[in-house]
Amino acid sequence: MAMPDLSQSRDLDFAALDLTFEAFRELARNPHLDAHGKIGFPTAYREGYEPAIFEDIVAKLPRLRRDRGLTVADIGAGCAALPRMLIDLCTQQGHRLILVDSAEMLDMLPDVEGVTRKVAGAFPACGPALREAAPDGVDVLICYSVLHYMFVETNVFDVVDATVDLLAPRGRALYGDIPNISKRRRLFSSPTGKAVHRAYTGRDEDPPLDAEQSLQGRIDDGALSGMIHRAQTAGCDAYLLPQDEGLPMANRRDDLLISRP
Repeated sequence: MAMPDLSQSRDLDFAALDLTFEAFRELARNPHLDAHGKIGFPTAYREGYEPAIFEDIVAKLPRLRRDRGLTVADIGAGCAALPRMLIDLCTQQGHRLILVDSAEMLDMLPDVEGVTRKVAGAFPACGPALREAAPDGVDVLICYSVLHYMFVETNVFDVVDATVDLLAPRGRALYGDIPNISKRRRLFSSPTGKAVHRAYTGRDEDPPLDAEQSLQGRIDDGALSGMIHRAQTAGCDAYLLPQDEGLPMANRRDDLLISRP
């Protein structure tokens, strides 16, 4: 099936799109999409949820509110509410915030003197520019709802290596909202998941199980375990963390925390 014109199409089925860094640049140019659409989400998946998502992020990165004067990086920042909330918090706490994304996305975010700095490019390829912007390392790194796109376009071990290289002592990196196909299968094989599916569809039928589908391009338990092992081998601690139950996709997504001692 031909890819629609992402820079102009009004009605896009995001679930059917194979989105890449270049595809997101096209979405950012689309005048018909709201901020949620420009970052690849139907409005219903994010509208009204951002404050709860942000609180879940900050709970896992407590230095954001506890400390002052940190260097923070937001990888794949996008243009919706979450980076704006982060800009506000960094302004309040006196943090330096490095926003990383395409120039098209970054142009839609405000510039705050003494707080924000923008690095245009895809991670981890833009690692040298990011290191130049943070020569002493990054205290807090956030990458939310982006890792599954990196997984298709780059080697996630390179992502882990670049992250470990960027973290300052006591630094933490949160790769959040990771779709985990293994977790999704466990959910929809369970009575709870079957009830969720029936309530969502309004039909008395079990959810289709995709156990026979190819794992190509999809993150599973094994991929996440490999990333954890890679970070640990590089001298960091690493953990899989659940999302708050009130978040829209908590029952089938994971968060990955990497922590440098």
